[in-house]
This record gives sequence, structure tokens and C-alpha cells, in this order.
Amino acid sequence: MIAFTRAHTYFKEINTELLGLSVDSNSSHLAWVYDIYCRTGIKVSFPIIADRNGQIARKYGMIANDISNTETVRNVFIIDDKGIVRTILVYPMNVGRFIPEIIRIVQALQMADCSKGSTAANWMPNQPVIMQAPKTYEELEERVEYINKNKNGISWYLSFKEPNTKCINSKESCNRLEEEK
Repeated sequence: MIAFTRAHTYFKEINTELLGLSVDSNSSHLAWVYDIYCRTGIKVSFPIIADRNGQIARKYGMIANDISNTETVRNVFIIDDKGIVRTILVYPMNVGRFIPEIIRIVQALQMADCSKGSTAANWMPNQPVIMQAPKTYEELEERVEYINKNKNGISWYLSFKEPNTKCINSKESCNRLEEEK
């Protein structure tokens, strides 16, 4: 709760909202949030859903039945604006989440979507993205010529382009970029 609250500003900057889910009661959530505030001065800045019967947690595979019928494993779901689950991270109960990686994943998804390309292994913001593979032989020939001219790939199926950095921060920027094409 504390780590996500501290990072909430960063998530907002990349057009992302946080939502917590717990099988504990609303009263428990209020007690946690109040205790966190009393001990640290940090106010949890996102909603937490009380899923007392575990119905939502079970639908998303968050209950580790081999460990407990009521305790959830530590999950992170990145869900896009269309309600599609794009990434699922599952952490054991004794391992904390790594917020910088979660932010990087959101940025990579946004960049891949907006650039109509892919991000490579270990991709970081502002690094080149992989261009979509050509679909026709004519496009393949154009791609080979493009690579030879720009020295930005190893073959027609693996070439790179510079990312459009306007694309990563907001949906509005991404929509404008698509309209400009």
C-alpha cells in the first residue's frame, strides 16, 4: 500500500489508475489505511475493494488453494482502458512487488500500442521499438532498403524505429498521433 501510494503520481503521469483488491473487510481496510497514516503520515491515495467472499479474487486466480483457501497471492493485473487484462504478475506472498518494473511494463505496453511495434527484451523508455514485420514481398523489399539506408536492423524481420515519446504519457497524445497518420 505504501509503495504504490508513493508511486501513484508516476502512475498518473502515464495515464494509469491504481485499484487495490483484498479479501479482507472494509473495516480492515479502514484500519490499515488509518494505521499507515498514523505511523507514516502517508494517505493511501487509491481505492481498495473489499472482496470478502473472494469471488473476484477467485475469478482472477488470486487464491493459492495449495497454500490457503482464503489468502491471496500477491498479484498485479495491468488492465487496459477496454477492460482487457494485458499483463499478470504473480508474486509469492513473501516477495514484494517491484514498482519500477510495473511502471516500465505499463510504458512498454503504451509504446507498443501507440507505435504499432514491439518492445525488445530489457526495453526501457526512449529506446527504439521493433517495427512490425512486413506483410507482403513489396513491403519486405522496402524494409530491406530502409534498413540499408538507416542502419537500424539486422534483417527484414528485425528492424527498429525511434519511439515517438509523445505517445507514452497520455491516451490523448496517442489518439492525436493516430489521427495524424
